[in-house]
Amino acid sequence: MILFGQRIPIVFSLAVWFVIWEIIGRAKLSTIVPPFSGVIAAAFTIVPTAKFSAAAAISLRSFALGMALALLVGIPVGVLMARVASLGKILGMWVNIFISAPISALVPILMALIGIGETTVVVTVFLFAVFVIVLDTQIGIKQADRSLVEMARCFGARPHQVYTKVLFLSALPEILAGVRLGVIRGVKGVVIGQLLIAIIGVGELFELYSQHFLMEEFWALVIIVFTFAFVVSEAVAFFERRVEYYASTR
Repeated sequence: MILFGQRIPIVFSLAVWFVIWEIIGRAKLSTIVPPFSGVIAAAFTIVPTAKFSAAAAISLRSFALGMALALLVGIPVGVLMARVASLGKILGMWVNIFISAPISALVPILMALIGIGETTVVVTVFLFAVFVIVLDTQIGIKQADRSLVEMARCFGARPHQVYTKVLFLSALPEILAGVRLGVIRGVKGVVIGQLLIAIIGVGELFELYSQHFLMEEFWALVIIVFTFAFVVSEAVAFFERRVEYYASTR
């Protein structure tokens, strides 16, 4: 970040907002905004507790299962949509509809169909993440250099080798971009799903803290969830930057 001609670390912007948050909290301008120092203290208090550990374990398991299903379904479907024109036309409209649609509105329907429990949260994470993975995979495969495909075939590459050694590597930057966006949407899915169900995971803690007006604990949990989403997204972005070579040479 450049400010007044000087390069300033991006963390400085967060520090500024935290100072403003602390001032507002100390001034007691709003009962729902406690001092930032109190929020940090509450975070160190709730994280070691058994209740938080159990809730985090449930949420992480739901997130991992939902994302695994999204990857297992999203990438192959995206490849098929790119390689089979008729399938791309048939499914393309639905993919774009579900990307732009508010998936959270489907959670009550999922609760009626599947029941109230962790399975509903897993399906919610899957629905939040899978469509952006499908779309980015499709775009990446379509943009792959056709001359590389023809060259591989001329050298006797088998169909599965064309996909694994040419198309997949060429589309990897877009696939990872879709995974990164899917991870962010997946975190939203697990929180929204558990909030609407309000009986398991971090959703139960959010409900507990808000009902008892424990705002320091509530904001501490918000920061923990935001931090988790940021760390996972940056981990995927790290691999995305590592494969930029394929995008630059394509």
